[in-house]
Amino acid sequence: MLAKHAAKSLSKPFRHVQRYRRRTPPPDFLSSDQPSSAPRWSSPTSTGLFGQPSLGTPAGFHDLALSTLLRAHLLTERIVRARQSRDELKKVVKNLDRLSDMLCSVIDLAELIRNAHPNQEWVESADEAYERCCEYMNVLNTHVGLYETLRDVLADQDIRDSLSREALQTALIFWRDFEKSGVNLPPAQRDRFVSLSTEILVLGRQFLNQASNAKPPAAIKPHELKGLKDHGLGSRLQLQTRFTQRDLLVYPGSLQAQMIMRSAPEEEPRRKVYMASNSSSPDQVEVLEALLRTRGQLARLVGSQSFAHMTLGDKMAKSPEHYGPSACGNKHTLIPHRSPSYNLGIGTTIAPPEPPAPPIALPPLTLGVVFRALSRLFQHLYGVSLRPADVSAGEVWHADVRKLEVFDEKDGLLGWIYTDLFARRGKSSGAAHYTVRCSRRTDDDDEAGDLLPDAEHRPLLDLSREFGAAYRHKMPDGVFQLPIVVLLTEFSPPSLSRGPAVLEWHEVLTLFHEMGHAMHSMIGRTEYQNVCGTRCATDFVELPSILMEHFLGSPTVLSLFDSGDNSAVRQAGNHHEDPCHNIDTHSQIMLAVLDQIYHSPEAMEPGFDSTAALARLTATRGLIPFVEGTSWQTQFGHLFGYGATYYSYLFDRAIASRVWQKVFVKDPLNRETGEKYKREILRHGGAKDPWAMVGGLLDAPELAGGDAEAMREVGQWRIEDEVAVPGRH
Repeated sequence: MLAKHAAKSLSKPFRHVQRYRRRTPPPDFLSSDQPSSAPRWSSPTSTGLFGQPSLGTPAGFHDLALSTLLRAHLLTERIVRARQSRDELKKVVKNLDRLSDMLCSVIDLAELIRNAHPNQEWVESADEAYERCCEYMNVLNTHVGLYETLRDVLADQDIRDSLSREALQTALIFWRDFEKSGVNLPPAQRDRFVSLSTEILVLGRQFLNQASNAKPPAAIKPHELKGLKDHGLGSRLQLQTRFTQRDLLVYPGSLQAQMIMRSAPEEEPRRKVYMASNSSSPDQVEVLEALLRTRGQLARLVGSQSFAHMTLGDKMAKSPEHYGPSACGNKHTLIPHRSPSYNLGIGTTIAPPEPPAPPIALPPLTLGVVFRALSRLFQHLYGVSLRPADVSAGEVWHADVRKLEVFDEKDGLLGWIYTDLFARRGKSSGAAHYTVRCSRRTDDDDEAGDLLPDAEHRPLLDLSREFGAAYRHKMPDGVFQLPIVVLLTEFSPPSLSRGPAVLEWHEVLTLFHEMGHAMHSMIGRTEYQNVCGTRCATDFVELPSILMEHFLGSPTVLSLFDSGDNSAVRQAGNHHEDPCHNIDTHSQIMLAVLDQIYHSPEAMEPGFDSTAALARLTATRGLIPFVEGTSWQTQFGHLFGYGATYYSYLFDRAIASRVWQKVFVKDPLNRETGEKYKREILRHGGAKDPWAMVGGLLDAPELAGGDAEAMREVGQWRIEDEVAVPGRH
């Protein structure tokens, strides 16, 4: 799409960038190792979010959106008029990418702010800007004039031959997205496409909000807690219920709920907690099924058999048939050993998971220790380091946010990473990587050729121009807009009583995963933002992040966690494998298959019942029997963002395992190997066919075609060697 945002974005104008050229060694990492620390303000003057004066108040989002839509309208008219001039036709691909960047820069920033900002006024303002720009984007995706102009560019062999490989790939992506959006449909059907697309955005937002809302509690009677013992918590709960003589309200996901599921001798309290955790209201189910129906209608409108068929056409898998639910395999092969187990009270038993641990003894894993290790790893592999940076007052949305500069030893500043790592009320749950602004070349923008509004509207237009002109940097091969990404997690914050934030091992895995996405965004410098970094095929985008988790299984890499104060990094550690790792893999397969069912032609049949579909899948392929009265599917938030592509996690886990074993395992810190990976994979973003990238990295030219045989080959690769904790973005 024209505004194909990368998930879910600003700093110093170009005139100030020379100060980033320093070559001094990086100091100690995050000041958040000190529990009482706050961001280091470089100036007492408030600048607005990401250093943008126009975003000093929530109302600034409204004005920025209006200004951006005005600029986008003027640039759209320029592109449509390009058929009147051969010189203008040569600029069409660049101008389409600029148009996409204008919209993405606001949409992606708004997406972050509405998920991270603690102030409701900011959230509402970001929501409004997001919806306005997305609605305009949907109109542009069916704009006949834009499509016909691009058609003329691609049909002119001389112009086509003059395009670089990256420019041609960008043009073809725009072309395919136009056609996928039904641009060739009659006017009434194009309008229908726009309305369905808008409806999907609204339903998706409702679905995600419902999935993140707290679920009603289970009412546990005092006598049902008899015999409950769990390090004192069980005894306290029993005393509480005896004192109040009231039912104990246990909320799904709470410590009390986890303790009851693990330790309650009686079946009834476990059954109640399980039902509360896995049930949905009729309204929640209806929102999900409305989303699935509307997606199916959109696909049928453009001539596709299903939403999955429409979505996978330009992905590595190519079609749902290539994915194949038979990948679920034999569940007995997924559980090779027995572990201590407990009864769920629903007719089955499973092993209680133990948290994974590192393979060697490590110092306390404070954020400073972990980020130093990350910087050392990137220095070994890519010649890239991370450095803490000051922030101006008003630049960040919360005092917990820290800013890192990413430096290449040859090219200098690559971009910025903002980290918002601690849990707080109102912040979105889970972990995610937000691309707020992508790399692109800007010195050949030719903004002077854009149409100008009347004098009355020029001050409004200047808001978007100033916003777009920030974060530019002179590189050896031109002036580039540098990428900005934000990492969100919900780690426990530091405190004066507990001291610095110390991460659990699974949290270190999460941080490495998200930093894999971040480095893809940083290193993937391209001339066109529509193919930069993580703006690539959905079933390819998880490869760099999952591969990062493999590095944490190497003692060589773990030696980088040495804090330098003679704290022991020893070969004899407390490592143990997660006994439920294979069960988790099976669960991921089940979710991937369910995603395909929900986006198949079946979802368009009259009377489709998402709960019944889940029950049938569980009965035929599940490890745990389906429990009547439950409807867990409304908690599967990835159904919106990863609709029909949730298999990507498993698919990329298989590729990452192969890459680790064939490329990195023998010498994981080898610079030559890191440079090859950077050259073959990270540099290109979406500007090169992912099958060709994987084939080049693995020296396997037979994969480059990306046909059904290549899919079958990947399907035979093992994923047992990886240490992934699934479900990250």
